[in-house]
Amino acid sequence: MTWLTAVQPALEDPAIEQNLRQFLLVLSVSLGVATLSRVLSWFRNIPYTLLLLLVGLGLAVLDVRLVNLSPELILFIFLPPLLFEAAWNIKWSNLRRDLVPICLFAIVGVMICVGGLVLGLLQFATDSLAVALLVGASLSATDPVSVVALFRELGVDKRLTTLMEGESLFNDGVAVVAFNLLLGIALGYEQFDLSVTVARFLVFVGVGVSIGGLIGFGISFLTQRFDLPLVEQSLTLVSAYGTYLVAEELGGSGVIAVVTTGLILGNFGSRIGMNPRTRLVVSEFWDFLAFFVNSIVFLLIGDQVKFDGLIEHLDSIGIAIATIIIARAVSIFGLGFLSNQAVESDLSWQGQTLLWWGGLRGSVSVALALSVPVALAEREEIIAVVFGVMLFTLLVQGLTTKPLLAWLNLLGDQPLRQEYVQLIAHRVALNRVLDRLRQLIQRQEVDEEYAKYQIALVEGQLEELQDDVQQLTRQNPEILTFAAEQVRDELMAIESDTYAEFIRAGQLKDELSPLLPNVLPEKGAAA
Repeated sequence: MTWLTAVQPALEDPAIEQNLRQFLLVLSVSLGVATLSRVLSWFRNIPYTLLLLLVGLGLAVLDVRLVNLSPELILFIFLPPLLFEAAWNIKWSNLRRDLVPICLFAIVGVMICVGGLVLGLLQFATDSLAVALLVGASLSATDPVSVVALFRELGVDKRLTTLMEGESLFNDGVAVVAFNLLLGIALGYEQFDLSVTVARFLVFVGVGVSIGGLIGFGISFLTQRFDLPLVEQSLTLVSAYGTYLVAEELGGSGVIAVVTTGLILGNFGSRIGMNPRTRLVVSEFWDFLAFFVNSIVFLLIGDQVKFDGLIEHLDSIGIAIATIIIARAVSIFGLGFLSNQAVESDLSWQGQTLLWWGGLRGSVSVALALSVPVALAEREEIIAVVFGVMLFTLLVQGLTTKPLLAWLNLLGDQPLRQEYVQLIAHRVALNRVLDRLRQLIQRQEVDEEYAKYQIALVEGQLEELQDDVQQLTRQNPEILTFAAEQVRDELMAIESDTYAEFIRAGQLKDELSPLLPNVLPEKGAAA
């Protein structure tokens, strides 16, 4: 009774009640739209995040403001789980293969983007240096959530997905650091000094990587000591937010720290400290959380658009859009050529074209623009230009990515792969049924004639399935490569899980280097 008496005044606080109502309204609208995109066939052609943005824009036209979107809300609440989920799911082996082009796009590409926008806005839009610097830094952060979701749905080559996700993961951190470095120059209380700027950048990145590595490896070894799925799931959630806050408090990059922690836990900690069942539970939790956060953030971004500001600064927005498209082309094609020559990355022109057009801007750009101090007179212009460019990239580039995939002949064979997997799943299930029926006969737990009759029916169905599989592979020989990749991934997972069992049992102290990646070919045929 005492506890209830103490809590009751808080529950009756009008502000808390109003915030709760706003949150439930946002959640209801966003989940309703996300569900609608799956139910109605026409909407399936639009990534659900872009559909949410369109609904948010509709609410903005009606001047219905669901909630005040602040930079703190994006950077401290929404961003850590999105970064962690992407880093958790990305395979280090795939990332390492293309680490050179990813780093070039994420670091040098940011400098090209900022420099291009500064020159473009100063030369053609007659904006002040402060506006040009902060718009350039804000828009250097890419947000390919919608494009990556489309890639996965259509079964686009995994390498392109890794390149786009990997660039975005590191790019966000570099963009936030660049924004913080340029903010003092834009406000006039710091002078640009190359050596000082480079040193501060290295400190930001170094502290972020150190904190992320310390927490990532610490939790990895901690989870070896117990097998409690819910506790391990909670630890990953705490690590996502805790790493960000600790790194920011110690003067480092919270974004880079979270990415580092996510990469370590997803590729190392989940192998040595979690059994397969726990890994599945944690992965499903982060898939849900990423869907949940994206469902809210894209709706709120659309809802925050102020059309009066967009119209007032339409000339600057147009120049910024043209400049960012050109700067992105220079970055992707120029650095792609450099990577191909230096380390033989073998990035095709089709893949580079897709990376160029898929460089969307989103939540990080908006958060950085909103974080510009009110003391800066041109703050509203910066926000308007960033919002205008962000809307163009999400709506125009985002909605035209699928036709571009078709034109570049990069559409994946996901429907075909799904059909193949379904046939294989039927075959595995029926073979298990046969094994069970034979066990029942051997144990004399069922009438033998009845069981043999059932076996004959199941074997007949298996023959039909085998004919379907053979026909599918004859008509689509490329499916054999996919089948081989599936088998290879499964075998390597078995090897890693075996080493993890030895470590959890205390028989091994360190993770062994896997042998199968060097033994099994990356591509082949499977029957």
